[in-house]
Amino acid sequence: MIPDPEAQKPEDWDDEEDGDWIAPTVPNPKCEDVSGCGPWERPMKKNPEYKGKWYAPMIENPAYKGPWAPRKIANPDYFEDLTPSNLEPMGGIGFEIWTMQNDILFDNIYIGHSVEDAKKLQAETFDIKRPIEEELEKASRPDPKDVKGTPMVDSFMKNPVVYVRQQTDLFLRIAKVDFVEACKMVPEIAGGIAALLVTLVALVYGAMSLGKPAAAPAPKAKKEEKKAEKKEEKDEAKASGADVPAGTKRTKTATN
Repeated sequence: MIPDPEAQKPEDWDDEEDGDWIAPTVPNPKCEDVSGCGPWERPMKKNPEYKGKWYAPMIENPAYKGPWAPRKIANPDYFEDLTPSNLEPMGGIGFEIWTMQNDILFDNIYIGHSVEDAKKLQAETFDIKRPIEEELEKASRPDPKDVKGTPMVDSFMKNPVVYVRQQTDLFLRIAKVDFVEACKMVPEIAGGIAALLVTLVALVYGAMSLGKPAAAPAPKAKKEEKKAEKKEEKDEAKASGADVPAGTKRTKTATN
């Protein structure tokens, strides 16, 4: 680039305020026909022998002992149970069970080392109670086929009268053994009985409320009623002319 030979200093240029005027540069026309102008510089390329920045080689630290960890000592509370089968006296046993079933019972629990003692306890308790429990379970769930007379009706819409009678009979038979189980197996009858009891209580309460005599009016209220009646009588008498003195002639006045 060379200063533009045709450039001229502006007329309003002030060297004191604007400084020395420098002509703008333009490309050198002598460099257009050659490879370049100006001082020549050798081109750069990558050094094939360059190995990077030098660092001191690493060696193992002879004083390194590994990551730090607190030292271990003997646990003063440690003990070893050499006789785990020797159980201490027990006052109770607890079970933690997650289940969706109800009526789960646990009894006749034996904790020990003797199989003979366990079988003896079974013969004295479980073997005696189990048949009785099975009989009670059968009695609480009677077979619908055992109902004598009309065949069982499985829907209220088919025969309402027979359905209600059969369900009531089934409810009563189960309730003799277990009332709660009867409510679970025949909830319709249990709900009907509850509704009937509520209705009876409401009727008795309503009858008692109607049988009570009405409260006598207060003396002050009686006086107010008498005053109101007298006032009404006076107003009616005035309206009918009953209070006009004898010999007085009633006239009508015309108004413009």
